[in-house]
Amino acid sequence: MSVTIDSLEDKLGAYLNAEQIADVRRAYLLAKDAHEGQFRRSGEPYITHPLAVADILADMHIDPQSLMAALMHDVIEDTGVTWQELADNFDEQVANLVEGVSKLTQIEFSSRAHAQAENFQKMTLAMSKDIRVILVKLADRLHNMRTLGVMPPEKKRRIARETLDIYAPIANRLGMNEFRIEFEDLGFRALHPMRSTRIEAALSASRGHRSELVAKIQSAIEKRLSDEGHKAKVIGREKHLFSIYNKMRIKRKSFKDIMDVFAFRILVDSVDNCYRVLGAIHNLYKPISGEFKDYIAIPKSNGYQSLHTVLVGMHGVPIEVQIRTFEMDAMANNGIAAHWLYKSDMNDQTISEHARAREWIKGLLEIQQRAGDSMEFIENVKIDLFPDEVYVFTPKGKIIELPSGATAIDFAYAVHTEIGHHCVACRINRRLAPLSEPLQSGTTCEIITAPNAQPNPAWLNFVITGKARSAIRHYLKQQRHNESLRMGSTLLDKALEAYGSNLDAIQDEQWQTAESALELSKDALLEEIGLGNRLAFSVAQHLLSEQDTQLTDDSSSDNPAIIVDAPGSLMTTFANCCRPIPGDHIQGFLSAGKGVIIHRENCKNVLEELRKQPDKAIRAAWPMHPTGDYLADIHVDIINRRGIIATLATQIANADASIERLDIVERDSEYVIINLTVGISGRVQLAQVLRRIRSIKQVLKTGRLLNGR
Repeated sequence: MSVTIDSLEDKLGAYLNAEQIADVRRAYLLAKDAHEGQFRRSGEPYITHPLAVADILADMHIDPQSLMAALMHDVIEDTGVTWQELADNFDEQVANLVEGVSKLTQIEFSSRAHAQAENFQKMTLAMSKDIRVILVKLADRLHNMRTLGVMPPEKKRRIARETLDIYAPIANRLGMNEFRIEFEDLGFRALHPMRSTRIEAALSASRGHRSELVAKIQSAIEKRLSDEGHKAKVIGREKHLFSIYNKMRIKRKSFKDIMDVFAFRILVDSVDNCYRVLGAIHNLYKPISGEFKDYIAIPKSNGYQSLHTVLVGMHGVPIEVQIRTFEMDAMANNGIAAHWLYKSDMNDQTISEHARAREWIKGLLEIQQRAGDSMEFIENVKIDLFPDEVYVFTPKGKIIELPSGATAIDFAYAVHTEIGHHCVACRINRRLAPLSEPLQSGTTCEIITAPNAQPNPAWLNFVITGKARSAIRHYLKQQRHNESLRMGSTLLDKALEAYGSNLDAIQDEQWQTAESALELSKDALLEEIGLGNRLAFSVAQHLLSEQDTQLTDDSSSDNPAIIVDAPGSLMTTFANCCRPIPGDHIQGFLSAGKGVIIHRENCKNVLEELRKQPDKAIRAAWPMHPTGDYLADIHVDIINRRGIIATLATQIANADASIERLDIVERDSEYVIINLTVGISGRVQLAQVLRRIRSIKQVLKTGRLLNGR
């Protein structure tokens, strides 16, 4: 039955006064007039949709401003009503809420994924200003899902997929369990109608077989609690469709295996009684080791609190039991909406729940500010929307909530962005551990930092949280920008020297002329040169357009070359084909988007490239005192003996070098040919490594590889 303004007012009478209800009616009348002549695809007048959205929110006892925004949430987008009219007729708060809920203005995006990402970005900004925006938006989406049947199949599937990808996880993240369950079941039915129908039929059939056993277990629990003087409500919990389907798919279990688990919820009046009831239940049925979780002492990141345990019941059937207070149950079902549902009794729990939601949205804004575009933003956020949490302690005992699989790097960025940026090592439970090791609940993690440390691009291969991923990417982009500017300045200065000038001699007027001709700012030009996308000599000629641009006589003399940075620089890369190390004669080659690639002078690849594009050659030299580890490829032909590889590794370690890679190229009963990549400081250490390898009497031949030979 459709909601009417009269039935809505009857519902609002339970918690709003007459003046507030009158304001809601005014909002309804404005929306009704604005949507006059507009119809939904079902043929109903359009106003039935805003009324249904307001009715959903009224069940949560939402405030009158949110109800007014729900009734008018489409008037700015779909009618001629403006923000100013809403502000004049009501107030700015209501107008801002309506604007926040309004969908993104139609823009030509390159794909629907971009449109979805941009829309979510806009919603995030609106949420940060007023968290009620997301409640109205979720109610709007819920009614759309309930009336999805009239949509064409393709559009139905698209809306269902978006709901499962974005809105159900948001509802879960905000602790609104009832919304999440309905989103998931409606989305599942729309995406997989055949699968949902079959599971629903099987679920219906299984109820008859299970009802007697469920009643027996429930009766046994209620009797034990009553005998021990506990006042508690015991409810048999039924799994919803999407949950059953997901468990079958992820755990690769049959429907029978999933339904063999019986679930009950026990509601009591105090936290103290939660633990007392837990003891009584554990005395009634034997608990399964490792299956107890205390979400009361350590709530989930969305504020969820409960005790979870799994028991072996009568006939050996597993029984899942959740124990919590009545208020925790309301919080579990309504999440941040419980803030309004119980606002007459604002206790610490409802306040902390609201604070958690705001903290999450603040985190979203940080990710948004660092993200390069909306697609990168939504990629990072989706990670945080599926948090199977672990709880990790700082050395001072503070609890940090992280998604399952999070590493020490994720932990470091969760504590503070700067700690993440300067992280060099970690201790997990006081032992040194790899930064990539997944953290477990209950462990203590200590981050070791160094002032000059910086994020490693390899961290992106194993970090889990959106905050860590976006912070690392942002830092690397900024570092790349700064390094490309520095490299561009160096290369342009060298090019200007060839014409008898230098960067310091270039006047502002010359820069303005070049910027106008090339349609790029000074910084953008330098960055383009540093990235290898534009030749320094070409820019130099533009800068000196009014001067004599003949090369000076000493243009080919031994002017200082660019000094090669240590490994890890983003703008100078060491070629993998020849792996130059300090002491080698080297040649730089400008590569578009990559900066300067450093080769050995006799590398066949660079010689070939220089024949094709000699103008991209860059003179390069090592610094006076190179630092860092460089990679060198060597080959070893050796007689096959038991333990020979261990002997080889020992000799390399004795030369203070490290083995980064080892490949056995050829092997038979008599000979082994091995290719090694070793980490060394330069040619002197390489010679020491080769000398030690040759000292092994079984070695027939060894040497450095060039271009794989």
